[in-house]
Amino acid sequence: MPQVSKESANQIVVDFVKKEKNTETVDIAIVEEQRDGWMVRGTFPIDMEGHPWVQKFAVLVDQKGKVRTTDFALL
Repeated sequence: MPQVSKESANQIVVDFVKKEKNTETVDIAIVEEQRDGWMVRGTFPIDMEGHPWVQKFAVLVDQKGKVRTTDFALL
């Protein structure tokens, strides 16, 4: 079974969040190895009715490099 690296998981999540949330800036805070893949957590800026906010995310990338779960929330 292919094993995705920490750096690859990081890039997969950055590309995923940029596409899903239509943002250019994604800040990765932590990448944790888990039994079933990599949990990548971070933030990105959003604009809510002219006011800047920050949204946080947690994305699980499996060992094959596929996004399995996502969690987005406002800070």
